[in-house]
Amino acid sequence: MADSKESIDVEIFGQTYKVKGDADSKHIEDLADFVDRKMREIVESTSTVDTLKVAILASLNIADEYLRMKKEYDVLQRELKKKVEKYQDTLDEIIKAKV
Repeated sequence: MADSKESIDVEIFGQTYKVKGDADSKHIEDLADFVDRKMREIVESTSTVDTLKVAILASLNIADEYLRMKKEYDVLQRELKKKVEKYQDTLDEIIKAKV
């Protein structure tokens, strides 16, 4: 079975990495750019210059952003489910009334 994953070079925080993934190269480049921006934000807002510390702090910021958005998504998904169930009940009542 052939490996269909494309390998591309990306630059993050001044270092080049060879990345292989299922996503198209544009998506992988976008991910690398996002991580690079987060790391540069950390450097601008702190006095940290240690690359490992910058990477860890950026990872924590990314994880925080992800978890906040996931919680918001979960809340919205539950609200949507309730509305769909409400509309389904209403439709069921209308159908029963016409039968």
